[in-house]
Amino acid sequence: MNVGILRDPEELDSSNYSFPAIRGIQAGREYYSAMVQLKLIPTIFRYNEAEVPAEFRSQRTLNRARIPEIARYIVNNSEDYVFSSIAASISDGPVKFRPVDEKNESRSKIGKLVLSTDVKIIINDGQHRRAAIEEALKVRPDLGNEHISVVFYIDKGLKRSQQMFSDLNRHAVRPTKSINILYDGRDPFAKFIFNMAESILLFKGFTDLERTSISNRSRKMFTLSIIYQATQALLSKKTKVKKVSPDEEKLAFAYWNEVAKNIPEWQQMINNDIKSYILREEYVHAHGIALHALGVVGNSLLREYPDRWEGKLTRLQEINWLRSNTAVWEGRAMNHGRISKSQTNLVLTTNYLKQKMNLSLTPFEEEMEKQFAIHKPE
Repeated sequence: MNVGILRDPEELDSSNYSFPAIRGIQAGREYYSAMVQLKLIPTIFRYNEAEVPAEFRSQRTLNRARIPEIARYIVNNSEDYVFSSIAASISDGPVKFRPVDEKNESRSKIGKLVLSTDVKIIINDGQHRRAAIEEALKVRPDLGNEHISVVFYIDKGLKRSQQMFSDLNRHAVRPTKSINILYDGRDPFAKFIFNMAESILLFKGFTDLERTSISNRSRKMFTLSIIYQATQALLSKKTKVKKVSPDEEKLAFAYWNEVAKNIPEWQQMINNDIKSYILREEYVHAHGIALHALGVVGNSLLREYPDRWEGKLTRLQEINWLRSNTAVWEGRAMNHGRISKSQTNLVLTTNYLKQKMNLSLTPFEEEMEKQFAIHKPE
């Protein structure tokens, strides 16, 4: 189990420890929200999860690959990092709440949570935060005096801890990629993508800033996340931290504007002569796979024709983008008539666009093309 022993008390004696806390009631049970110094987190919560079968644990095994990234987040953003509460169960040992107003003990909600050094604590939610805090303190021990809130539940059995883990994660929904890009003020590339989405006529007003898919009747055409992916491919930004130079910004603006000029239906949409949902119904280029493929193609175009790439894009006008053109798009951008965003479909769509512009294929793309020719749908 995630078992922790409290040690080296500062406020009471060698057998107890206390935290400032607020007492509350959930489902008829008392629980406590306490402020705990970061330097105490590694001491309070210790792990031996890997040695315990899943059916006897309170939550999933620690994924150590996640720890360095979370630790770097704390260290690199020490002035404005944010952590949600750790949720833990006190499974064994004496617990006492000492209210500030001792005369109204039953009604007082503010006080100190006093725990014995023999108490056993099980983490219900937050094991990766705990491990990351431990790693971050090795680099920045001065952060040890800062606090994280820990919600302590009283639990006398493992079964409830397991149920608590399930309940805490049952309704958790990860934010969409578009929302992460929109709200990420630390990523210069994300800020650049948002600025581009708000400036380029092709994207301005036609970009869904929150979702990663477009509903059937939406006025939007692209998602912020697909513009991010397509421009990442265009500029070959493969690292996690993506810095973008003024020249790269200028190039991306120029490229997407030039692409838009060479797809007539996009111009019709920009001029409000056709609705975006009609384009999605009828054209491949109205879907994220096409924009992403155009980003990949653009990267090759800029490398092979650095001074003449604009002229090469005029060949986009020769492409029959209609979804009904199954001789081209079935098996490439579509599977059984439905647009597919799989990696295989992305490569095959990219291959077709490259061939139309006389761009060379990579060895991997050539192999994918050979396999497609062998298994091409009738």
